[in-house]
Amino acid sequence: MKQDRALLGILGVIVILVIVSLALFFLRGGELEYGTEDTPEGVVRNYVLALHKEDYERAYGYLQSEDYKPTLAVFRQDTINAAWELDNYGLQIGAVDIHENEAVVHLILTHGGTAPFESAWNENNDAWLSLQDGAWKLTYMPYPYWGWGWYQETE
Repeated sequence: MKQDRALLGILGVIVILVIVSLALFFLRGGELEYGTEDTPEGVVRNYVLALHKEDYERAYGYLQSEDYKPTLAVFRQDTINAAWELDNYGLQIGAVDIHENEAVVHLILTHGGTAPFESAWNENNDAWLSLQDGAWKLTYMPYPYWGWGWYQETE
């Protein structure tokens, strides 16, 4: 009889913890907001956030203006095609190296395990930026945040 009460007490505590966990999950902080754009890491963060928010015009504005820049339509289509992969990636911004008008933002990309017994794994990569008309602009990001054919001459 005492064991039944103890078991019911333990189950009650577990149920309460599950309810509290679910409530915290669904009531947590709202949507992420854009940050500062005057640093290389701020541009990388805002670019990735714009992609996740499907704000393609804003994300496109963070790209450098150079020869063979993709059109907004091509950029939008490429990012829409890669959108399913964006949901399987996490990105952590690390150290920043600035040399005159160029910057490298070190990134850690977390590839989510998509299969039931597949675990997530990390990859070190970089984002490259250049100072263009007083603003930091992206010249390269790792896939899936960047299109393979961007800034390449097409025939």
